[in-house]
Amino acid sequence: MSEREGGADSAGGAGFGGFLLGLAVGAAIGFLFAPEAGSGSRRRLAGKLRELRDLAADKAGQLGELVDEARADAEAVSVARAEMKRRVLDARRRRHAIGAARRGGATAEEEDEPLA
Repeated sequence: MSEREGGADSAGGAGFGGFLLGLAVGAAIGFLFAPEAGSGSRRRLAGKLRELRDLAADKAGQLGELVDEARADAEAVSVARAEMKRRVLDARRRRHAIGAARRGGATAEEEDEPLA
């Protein structure tokens, strides 16, 4: 059995969780032992958090625009698919009508092929 099929994926997930925990603990220790006064650290941290909040809001707006574009594209594809289906049906009916006229008897409705 290869490493991929075994438990290596779950160990990789646990390793990443441990990494994030270590990152958080390291940041907390860094703030505790920072040479700057607490009020300055809090002010800097608040500024960084505002920047992060603004960035998240900007990215959420961009994501919303992408979702709207994807929905519009999906609607356009649906309309194009329906138009193509209509054209195929019209072409089949014309082909059957021509064939029936050449044979001199059956109408297009009598020989219409079922759709797949």
